[in-house]
Amino acid sequence: MTITISIVGLGYVGLPLAIQFARANVSVLGLDVDAVKVDLINQGQSYIRHIPETTIAELVKEKRLSASTDFSRIREVEAVIICVPTPLSKNREPDISFILDTGRAIAPHLAKGTLIVLESTTYPGTTDENLRTVLEEGSGMKAGVDFHLAFSPEREDPGSEQGKLRRVPKVVGGYTQACLERAVALYGKVVDTIVPVSSCRVAEATKLLENIFRSVNVALVNELKLIYAAMGIDIWEVIEAAKTKPFGFMPFYPGPGLGGHCIPILPYLESA
Repeated sequence: MTITISIVGLGYVGLPLAIQFARANVSVLGLDVDAVKVDLINQGQSYIRHIPETTIAELVKEKRLSASTDFSRIREVEAVIICVPTPLSKNREPDISFILDTGRAIAPHLAKGTLIVLESTTYPGTTDENLRTVLEEGSGMKAGVDFHLAFSPEREDPGSEQGKLRRVPKVVGGYTQACLERAVALYGKVVDTIVPVSSCRVAEATKLLENIFRSVNVALVNELKLIYAAMGIDIWEVIEAAKTKPFGFMPFYPGPGLGGHCIPILPYLESA
């Protein structure tokens, strides 16, 4: 089977995505600078707890999934999805060096018409300014003309059951309308619901809002837990009562395997 997609970065976001595409009969080349991860995948082994080795072994055996450290193999694929880390620097500023280094590594090997999608969490402007610049400089081609460029924020839920990724709506923003259409067609192979937005920046801002909303709610409930505990009030009883309100109360999400019932964000709640 001809390789059609490359996933760059085989961590908790990239590897499940690679598996999802491989299960959809798309041949996937995983790329990573970590030779240990690459070797484990090619041996049919897993290094992520909630991903069974049998899953990887089956896809490798069927030649739908392989891995490499050789970025020159980008020339073999039609689409590249970047899932590299974006940690905070020591000054608590976003560090997009992994994104830019990846762009520099793949740019010389881009074929005309290739789709590049960034999934890494980052600030608005990263895709259409920073990443686009290094891709254009390294390839000698123009985004939106010679190759396609898009951003689609990851929504991986680590530890969730296999197959959930298909049911999670996928936000996609393109550098141009043609870029958007290519990205929508790509993700349509593995996700049931695609949510197109008007630009890469809107998609990037969407991911930031999701993360900020979650963080604020986690912090709020943690503080209330301490306050209510000092008052002799059970935070869980309060939550159960509050979530019966059918509007305006949203610090909850559907829990996997719970029959659609809502569970709070309290898996992250600190102990008193």
